[in-house]
Amino acid sequence: MSINIGDFNIDRKSPTFIIAELSANHGHDINIAKRTIKAAKEAGADAIKLQTYTADTITIDCNNDYFRIKSGTIWDGRTLYDLYKEAYTPWEWHEELMDYAKELGLICFSSPFDKTAVDLLESLNVPAYKIASFEITDVPLIEYVASKKKPIIISTGIATLSEIDDAVQACRRVGNDQIILLKCTSAYPAKIEDANLRTMQNLKETFNVEVGLSDHTLGVTVPVVSVALGAKVIEKHFILDKSIGGPDASFSLDKHEFKQLVDSVRDAEKALGRIDYELTVKKIKSREFSRSLFVVKDIKAGDIFTEENVKSIRPGDGLKPKYIQSVLGKKAKQDISKGTPVSWAIIG
Repeated sequence: MSINIGDFNIDRKSPTFIIAELSANHGHDINIAKRTIKAAKEAGADAIKLQTYTADTITIDCNNDYFRIKSGTIWDGRTLYDLYKEAYTPWEWHEELMDYAKELGLICFSSPFDKTAVDLLESLNVPAYKIASFEITDVPLIEYVASKKKPIIISTGIATLSEIDDAVQACRRVGNDQIILLKCTSAYPAKIEDANLRTMQNLKETFNVEVGLSDHTLGVTVPVVSVALGAKVIEKHFILDKSIGGPDASFSLDKHEFKQLVDSVRDAEKALGRIDYELTVKKIKSREFSRSLFVVKDIKAGDIFTEENVKSIRPGDGLKPKYIQSVLGKKAKQDISKGTPVSWAIIG
């Protein structure tokens, strides 16, 4: 199955779709957001992704223990409302940012966190939707998003296999099979040893969908390895400059790091290549350095070929080494000087 997001086609043979996640990395300055979008394009991203929520659409302003973060994250001690008030991207920016991305030739879409966000994004005609890890259990939201009949990328970071199935079935119930599941470790930052990328392959086999990676590890190792395991989408947080600060700065890549990611992913794709046993001109030339059978001592006509006067050595101009037992014990047809490649013509 082929999935089109904007002018990018995602299928078994396509390059990896690389998404730069803007998230909260804008310092509440639209000019920084626009410069970040431009930098993402220059770094080689295929898409820039926003997050569409406000503190009031994602939680409530409450200070009791339920709403205070205490799960071993970099945000522990803060309330949810306080965190999201700092992190959100103003809705009035969305159209301008999306138009700017389009001018640059960069695909732009978003993660909605409630139905009003979906409605806003529909009015802006986004080409796809992303469901964040913590929203995967909100089946009504997923069903509403999927009903818009656009590609839907779902992060699976906190979900059980059963909950992933619920999300996939919610999409299919409304006739949307344009599903991409992302392996995600919902820790910020995440440890490399927690990536468990083989899960991504199992997601593909289990649900018959394209798969990818939403990555919160530091560096580019995990995304590059994911390509070898079949990732067709990679999402990574992107920041113009880490000095901007903000909730996501510590696990985001700057322009230089993101370009390294893109270049490494593209190199990995080249390395994967195709199944190839063809003997090219270059390979044939290299075969000169293979081993073959050579006469290594002067031999008189009628002498016997032995392990002392015939050996498997480089270069590759003589008979293949596999014929050694067919040569040993035979007589030489003629005088043969040391350094002569063995051929059937000289064997009696």
